[in-house]
Amino acid sequence: MTIGYGDLKRGMSIELDGEPFSVVEYERSKMQQRAPVMRIRFRNLRTGKVVDKTFSGYDVSFTPAAVDRRRAQYIYEDSGFYYFMDSETYDQFPMSADQIDTALSFIVEQTEVDLVFFEDLPIALDMPITVDLKVTSSPPGVKGDTAQGASKFATLETGLEISVPLFVNEGDVVKVDTRSGEYLSRV
Repeated sequence: MTIGYGDLKRGMSIELDGEPFSVVEYERSKMQQRAPVMRIRFRNLRTGKVVDKTFSGYDVSFTPAAVDRRRAQYIYEDSGFYYFMDSETYDQFPMSADQIDTALSFIVEQTEVDLVFFEDLPIALDMPITVDLKVTSSPPGVKGDTAQGASKFATLETGLEISVPLFVNEGDVVKVDTRSGEYLSRV
């Protein structure tokens, strides 16, 4: 089965040169009396590397990658490997720190994630959009010029340091956006 350019969507998994890629962005342009040119930005699901590719012609087609997404829960870390348990089958899957490097700042035990499998091996994970994390260190806020909404830095239980409002104290639980790493609200 192949997919034409018209069926392409963001987030769709495509196989290029035997590697699974996810479509990040795509754009098509056509000039008079010339074949259309397609610029597509892909993210490699194994490495996370973003690649820009350009295709031209009327008959460009892609092969969908045989990726599977399964709901899993982070259970523990041992010797640089992070173990996830499938929520339905209770199978455990180890992943190296290289595979989940960007998610390490947001993962605590029992965090629910989506594992991405290619050829029955976990290759990546998709984090939820927001996570709730506990503030472990937050210096007291300094009152002063608060006309613009003063903020301070706080360290979360994963070691991530984010900017929070002055009213957030040590021991509070905050909601953090996993895409940008920004404070959203206090829970």
